[in-house]
Amino acid sequence: LTGALCYAELGTCIKKSGGHYTYILEAFGPLPAFVRVWVELLIIRPAATAVISLAFGRYILEPFFMQCEIPELAIKLITAVGITLVMVLNSTSVSWSARIQMFLTFCKLVAILIIIVPGVIQLIKGETQHFKNAFAGNDASIMGLPLAFYSGMYAYSGWFYLNFVTEEVENPEKNIPLAICISMIIVTVGYVLTNVAYFTTISAGELLLSKAVAVTFAERLMGDFSLAVPVFVALSCFGSMNGGVFAVSRMFFVASREGHLPEILSMIHVRKHTPLPAVIVLHPLTMIMLFNGDLYSLLNFLSFARWLFIGLVVAGLIYLRYKRPDMPRPFKVPLFIPALFSFTCLFMVALSLYSDPVNTGIGFAITLTGIPAYYLFIVWDNKPKWFRKLLGK
Repeated sequence: LTGALCYAELGTCIKKSGGHYTYILEAFGPLPAFVRVWVELLIIRPAATAVISLAFGRYILEPFFMQCEIPELAIKLITAVGITLVMVLNSTSVSWSARIQMFLTFCKLVAILIIIVPGVIQLIKGETQHFKNAFAGNDASIMGLPLAFYSGMYAYSGWFYLNFVTEEVENPEKNIPLAICISMIIVTVGYVLTNVAYFTTISAGELLLSKAVAVTFAERLMGDFSLAVPVFVALSCFGSMNGGVFAVSRMFFVASREGHLPEILSMIHVRKHTPLPAVIVLHPLTMIMLFNGDLYSLLNFLSFARWLFIGLVVAGLIYLRYKRPDMPRPFKVPLFIPALFSFTCLFMVALSLYSDPVNTGIGFAITLTGIPAYYLFIVWDNKPKWFRKLLGK
């Protein structure tokens, strides 16, 4: 919530699309902004798409493997098909991807209600045994904090996507804070009630062992109707995949407009009006992530880079208060909110380097490659003719 409020302020005082990239560019200049979009292209978006796609693959196969374990290769193959479908959809039609997104958002809400309503009925019946000593026996070591933080924040991470398309929002001074605050309330209530519903039927130990918690819940309470749950959850995941690809293409467009990415990534198809190059470039990178990592390593891998820069963006909000005090701020948060949020993000990022040095170390190393890449692609003026042609300059 504190992060969302900070982004609501940034979205109303900097009315440009591009989200994180644009705010870092405004506060700290072109080098860190380039590194941000470089990491988004190489790590964050491919890994984030792979994580949610793996959930899609598992849930779509659940009805066919009710009595046995789903083979990992089968999950990854069906996931690859889902990723390809999302890329084709976003390359074919902007209007259709927007319509399908609205339908899939409806499916998300239906999936949540299918879980919440039986859970509330169970609560009314007095099924509260799993809430007694629910946190007993937990490993509360500080080493587990970064993954817990990343997992929780990943679940809520849609709050910054609206800032990717600020230029397409009508009356952003009013609608951006309103949309962010309303959606945060709906999502928080939905998530908390969903988890409460799970614990009316499933113990903490069983929940940890389950590969698809919604399916385990449905099998125990709904009988034959339980087959509908994995279908709705899979559609919900498909919607998240589609929304992420739809939003991030705007960041690539803005970065290309600023001269930080090849010009071709800001181009749209002459007839279909879709950001075809920006979508196509993500496909092979997402496939590499999908077939070379499990869900938890991918989550740590992408989260290090994502939260490092989100912490930097919110620190930039504090910096802009002093650097540009006269900037119009229709929506303004108390200074302790961005201070708390940026400190928490940067502390967790530093701690994750210690608790999971392999995955976060790889992410950190790839992030650092953005610095020589900036001087090679952006600063170096006397590039050979063939090199400039390759960049579309």
